[in-house]
Amino acid sequence: MYRFLIIIEKANGNYSAYSPDLPGCIATGKTRKETERNMYEAVEMHVQGMLEDKMPIPESVSLAEYIAIAV
Repeated sequence: MYRFLIIIEKANGNYSAYSPDLPGCIATGKTRKETERNMYEAVEMHVQGMLEDKMPIPESVSLAEYIAIAV
């Protein structure tokens, strides 16, 4: 099993997503949920293609964290 961080961003009228650990692997959608689903499929296809091409699967090293500040 592989785990990859994905970043989902709100754009103008839709959402887009990418994985910092898989350059070039992106997806979009009309809703956050649709984008998440599309990104899951994109990552799955990306990794499957790398396996078929006998390329090493990159280790997931990206992290995300929220911070809170009082202003």
